[in-house]
Amino acid sequence: MDGLRKDQSLVGATDNINEETNNITQKVISEGGEETMVPPVGNSIHRSSSRPQLDLSGAAIQGNFEERDPTILLPNQSDDISHLALDIGGSLIKLVYFSRHEDRVVNDKRKKSAKERFGVSNGNIRRTFPILGGRLHFVKFETAKINECLEFIHSKQLHRGDNDNAVIKATGGGAYKFADLFKEKLGVSIEKEDEMDCLVAGANFLLKAIRHEAFTHKEGHKEFVQIDHNDLYPYLLVNIGSGVSMIKVDGDGKFQRVSGTNVGGGTYWGLGRLLTKCKSFDELLELSQRGDNSSIDMLVGDIYGGLDYSKIGLSASTIASSFGKAISENKEIEDYRPEDISLSLLRMISYNIGQISYLTALQLGIKRIFFGGFFIRGHAYTMDTISFAIQFWSKGGAQAMFLRHEGFLGALGAFMSYEKHGLDDLMVHQLVERFPMGAPYTGGKIHGPPLGDLNEKISWMEKFVRKGIKITAPVPTASPRTTGLGGFEAPSSKGDTLRCDESNLNVGVLHLVPSLEVFPLLADPKTYEPNTIDLADPNELEYWFTVLSEHLPDLVDKAVASEGGTDDARRRGDAFARAFSAHLARLMEEPAAYGKLSLANLLELREECLREFNFFDAYSTIKHRENEASLAVLPDLLMELDGMSEETRLLTLIEGVLAANIFDWGSRACVDLYHKGTIIEIYRMSRKKMQRPWRVDDFDAFKERMGFGDKKHQRHKRALLFVDNSGADVVLGMLPLARELLRRGTEVVLVANSLPALNDVTAMELPEIVAEAAKHCDILRGAAEAGGLLMDAMINIQDSPREKSSSTPLMVVENGCGSPCIDLRQVSSELAAAAKDADLVILEGMGRALHTNYNARFKCDALKLAMVKNQRLAEKLIKGNIYDCVCRYEPAN
Repeated sequence: MDGLRKDQSLVGATDNINEETNNITQKVISEGGEETMVPPVGNSIHRSSSRPQLDLSGAAIQGNFEERDPTILLPNQSDDISHLALDIGGSLIKLVYFSRHEDRVVNDKRKKSAKERFGVSNGNIRRTFPILGGRLHFVKFETAKINECLEFIHSKQLHRGDNDNAVIKATGGGAYKFADLFKEKLGVSIEKEDEMDCLVAGANFLLKAIRHEAFTHKEGHKEFVQIDHNDLYPYLLVNIGSGVSMIKVDGDGKFQRVSGTNVGGGTYWGLGRLLTKCKSFDELLELSQRGDNSSIDMLVGDIYGGLDYSKIGLSASTIASSFGKAISENKEIEDYRPEDISLSLLRMISYNIGQISYLTALQLGIKRIFFGGFFIRGHAYTMDTISFAIQFWSKGGAQAMFLRHEGFLGALGAFMSYEKHGLDDLMVHQLVERFPMGAPYTGGKIHGPPLGDLNEKISWMEKFVRKGIKITAPVPTASPRTTGLGGFEAPSSKGDTLRCDESNLNVGVLHLVPSLEVFPLLADPKTYEPNTIDLADPNELEYWFTVLSEHLPDLVDKAVASEGGTDDARRRGDAFARAFSAHLARLMEEPAAYGKLSLANLLELREECLREFNFFDAYSTIKHRENEASLAVLPDLLMELDGMSEETRLLTLIEGVLAANIFDWGSRACVDLYHKGTIIEIYRMSRKKMQRPWRVDDFDAFKERMGFGDKKHQRHKRALLFVDNSGADVVLGMLPLARELLRRGTEVVLVANSLPALNDVTAMELPEIVAEAAKHCDILRGAAEAGGLLMDAMINIQDSPREKSSSTPLMVVENGCGSPCIDLRQVSSELAAAAKDADLVILEGMGRALHTNYNARFKCDALKLAMVKNQRLAEKLIKGNIYDCVCRYEPAN
């Protein structure tokens, strides 16, 4: 700092710093996103129109959903897009860029029919424009290796526009320092954006758009905080760089600096450098992890003979005076351990920042305090000490919160300074974060440029395997170092050890999917929690990681076989196995690394990892074979069902759904069972074991609602059937049930995956299955024709007497996901539209009815059907055994 001005108070001191004249603190201010000017109340971001921008108006998913990434048609978007924004700091360059890919429009008659029937509109679609897959990428480079950053930008042509005067938005001190270099190397001009404007804009977007963005950090434990977007403002944003700024944020573009202090990261680094001779900020932080502050700080116990000062609520381990023992001890600086000095400094500064922040928030009546800046950097000790200070001074009434994307606030804010950046109106359910190999940490070391194409990823992993280096996803890291800790607020999540980068969270690729919506039949979307299994329990986490690891070799075999067993497929299969194992290792070490962890996230991560290595349908051969075998015996089953009374048939149909759900290639027990017989033999065996009462048995209540009881009920108008597996599960289980509902005059919508996952049936595959089934069933034929599923060329029915075709339609919609589970906060627009007139939801299978949504409540009647194919899940969830069945009926809420 240049010192306090005459008109400054200590608390109100600005944290500005001149990067040209202070090399030591240059990194702190740059990484912390410090402001270059104090913005006035109500300051708003300047929107530049210097380049054509991303326009999401009228956006809709288009194309073939079997492909790796669903594409988005932007009807009002020109070919030019603001690809790139930068935050160029003293030690790190943070880069946010938007990627797109062009693809042809697929003529999907099923989708067209569904959209027309359900009223799904894409607006005025102009097909002369390219289809764009929208993704926001977050990348880091070392500023010292800025040429790598320039090469990356050039290789992806992120700087290109149709005009000769291309402009890139940037913030941070480097926006000034390296402007000439960008002009020389890339031929682009840097348009500088105010750092504080960008910081606040980035924070506002993330807090509103990312579900698991904010978290608390206490004693080494992270807990994600769900924030009501309607109750976000005001909040206090504490930006800790060389100094500290405290910003009251009242809304988009509405903020003011209300306080601050000149004691910040620059103080810690400056004093630490003088006292310990450390050469870098990171080195000083690492020293603190091996420190014991009690050797240099005067504690309450030192004053009171080792006792607490309980009368005023101070424990013996509370710091009474930072560096206080140096007063009375006859020692020189060389007599103190640098580790102890670093830890004492860290706590002294963190506690003071925490205290001033809380008092500022208290004075302004603000409930939420978010911390960020270079001083934080995902460092466990720093977050713990700040959290302790807030908790101590507020007597537990307030808590410190931190952001996963904290290091990218400035770059994201710079991206949003474009006039039509397209992010303002996105909702939390329209953003999907994925973690490909090469995604960066928010803090910690840089391991090289992001991984590019598939071959580069495979080669990268093979190189590290040859060297015998353990890969920890998504980037390779050094081996963990065991370091001792001292002090009473030491993080305890790993006992008495902690890695230097323990709290570094990962930042994935943010997919912008404007067509995703919240399922409208949820009773209360705000309280809805899809996941049933709590992976916060370390035992649960270890168990499911083991299950996924043991299933991996079989999955790789299936994936390679689906690609013809070629050398290329084997190489990709090996790379996938190493990549997914690395993801598991990373999450086992740090479960919160990718946000709040759930079993559904793990299963989806596995499928995304398969697609990343170009395995788009690992079970395609198996699905085709099982579909054929099941369709061959379907006519006999339908004939058998038609010979029963309605009441008996309903029970038989539910038994059939439960029995057929045994065909699940995601279950190790079921896979072992498949070697003991054919698909039909196993199905018949399963049917014979369907003895009531089932472990969860609400069939009688469901039967009564269907009209078999004293009380008469109206038939359901429309039923949504969430289907699970291919083969017997859908053909011999769910299709006959759908047929029965159609016979009763209920419209049926089959809801299936948008993308393949294990042997789950997809929405693209279902029309062909229905068409084959319709060859032998007039009810299915008439319903499929009414629902727009059939074309004359698809089926050829023999000239034989048939029932009058039903006008009740059978339809298929995709659910918007590619996982064995489903989060109903993010479903396709066509499913949301189909749900508007539905009064019955049937969820089938372990993934959709047990692992997720078992406790979900709906506005309409709901039936959850599944066979439990995992012993641990059976014990935990229903206090039963493997192969027990669940028939859970819940009337409209």
